[in-house]
Amino acid sequence: MAQEIADRRDIDFVIWEQMNGEELLQYDRYKEFNRKTCEMIITEARKLAIKEMLPLLQEGDEIGVRYENGTVRVPDSFHRVHELLLEGEWGNLSVPTEMYGQGAPGLVATAAVEYFMGANWPLFCYASMGNGTAEMIEMYGTEEQKEMYIQNLVSGKWGGTMLLTESGAGSDVGALETTAVRNDDGTYCLTGNKIFITNGDHDLCENIIHPVLARIEGDPAGTKGISIFIVPNYMVNEDGSLGERNDIVCTGVEEKHGIHASATCSMAMGSKGKCIGFLLGEECKGMRIMFNMMNGARMATGLQGLAYASSAYMLALSYARERVQGRDLMDTFNNEARAVPIIKHPDVRRNLLWMKSHVDGMRSFFYYAAMCRTRGALAESEEEREKYDNMFELLTPLIKDYLSTHGYDVCVQAIQVFGGAGYCKDYPVEQYARDCKIASIYEGTSGIQAMDLLGRKLGMKKGEVFVNFLGEIQKVTGEAKAIDGFAEMAGQLDDAVSRLGEIAMHLGKTAMSPDVKVAFAHSWPFLNAMGDVIMAWMLLWRAVVASTQLSNGAKKKDEAFYKGQIKTAEFYHSTVLPVTMGNMAAIKGTCKAAIEIDDEGFGGM
Repeated sequence: MAQEIADRRDIDFVIWEQMNGEELLQYDRYKEFNRKTCEMIITEARKLAIKEMLPLLQEGDEIGVRYENGTVRVPDSFHRVHELLLEGEWGNLSVPTEMYGQGAPGLVATAAVEYFMGANWPLFCYASMGNGTAEMIEMYGTEEQKEMYIQNLVSGKWGGTMLLTESGAGSDVGALETTAVRNDDGTYCLTGNKIFITNGDHDLCENIIHPVLARIEGDPAGTKGISIFIVPNYMVNEDGSLGERNDIVCTGVEEKHGIHASATCSMAMGSKGKCIGFLLGEECKGMRIMFNMMNGARMATGLQGLAYASSAYMLALSYARERVQGRDLMDTFNNEARAVPIIKHPDVRRNLLWMKSHVDGMRSFFYYAAMCRTRGALAESEEEREKYDNMFELLTPLIKDYLSTHGYDVCVQAIQVFGGAGYCKDYPVEQYARDCKIASIYEGTSGIQAMDLLGRKLGMKKGEVFVNFLGEIQKVTGEAKAIDGFAEMAGQLDDAVSRLGEIAMHLGKTAMSPDVKVAFAHSWPFLNAMGDVIMAWMLLWRAVVASTQLSNGAKKKDEAFYKGQIKTAEFYHSTVLPVTMGNMAAIKGTCKAAIEIDDEGFGGM
């Protein structure tokens, strides 16, 4: 039977065989979970995603959200399934039990969320976005704030948002104009306008809690003067009941290219002079506090790109097996030959394997990063914690941008497999492409992630973290060299790793020179090349595991799957990695044209 959204066999392979997920279950934190329990969770998540959420995907796209009399209304059909998500506590699977979550292992929660996002990202987002708000309050809030907000946010009874962006302060958050004035009772009055606020208003919950970045009157300009405030739609009484409406309102929703069922709102605070906010953490520490939520949001955005890519690939693969068109290439001149499914045609097979290699590699990449985050939290020594936390920090901008960018590329290629049919609304691949595009834009565009990688992450601990990252890859190439037939792939990856190290050093030196702008003009190509090398690493790692399983006498039903892992790695290393080497040569050339060209030279005058 054709798989939908994600290949369950592949998810199981990544969790239990590649990442050795059972080892994580030995920790006390997960004593309530075993492999059987975890597999049941994924199975139930898959059923809910396919049977309840996926059927509403197209309807949500066609109906979208409605802005009526100052209130945002989601499609009517969303309400029942939203309640199912809340009843099953699906939105807080990985949230620790001490924060009223399920406390499930990160890898398992990732698998469930991959299904939910692929089935209907807007619907799932309404049920889960409060987790990030709750986590910030847990880390920086007072005991009173924790008691007042966290349980209702994690349960989904109340929604959560993130109010950063303004019309004049997008990526340059420090330019924001939202202000806060101290009140005698310790609260603050906020005034300002925010745009592009996901879930800023909707009718699926009774209250929405907004973390808002603002500058307290008299504090310094730029990011160093920014504080963060808790601003509820409805004030909360001491007994937990809802009080009067706060002076924060939605003034409209955006009409977007995709994710039509997601409420993207413009928000106004203080139009009546009575928008009450509560300081979260210390004054002027807003950006540091918000970055905790931003990292989670960047990870979620990368998973969104993966989920869309996986869903689009599954659709394209199924279509290629069913769509009969044209004779086999070897029967071109045989007029009596029957037409064959298009999966038999060489270029379609190339396209499908290109998509498979990217989806497989991205899945392993994301789950590896999730595992690093888990291992950091479980670490029994400071050295071990630092090792995994640093790796997670290094990979975060790549997870966010590489998966979102290449997830979109996979969706585009899925449309290509469908041909003209894929460009029509008869099939959901065109919607996946539209929905996926936003993932490379919000939570920091591609250029912002590349600046983070070059400007902050490569130099962590004087480059030691990056060197350790390269060492992790070389551990896999070392294993691969011991396997018959893998020496060429291992050698190709070793060459790429060596070259990546050279390019990183070159860009780092250039960034410290008068040509700093030239270095950053090449920062995104570098991020992309580094992502390609990570993909090759993940696919070779998969091939090593698969080869070991075959050597140990794999079950007959698994043989095609394992052999497919090896062929996928061969394809990527032989067709994509050489292009990456060329791209790295271009980066090494450090062309200055983009910086030296006159503004008028771009034309259009």
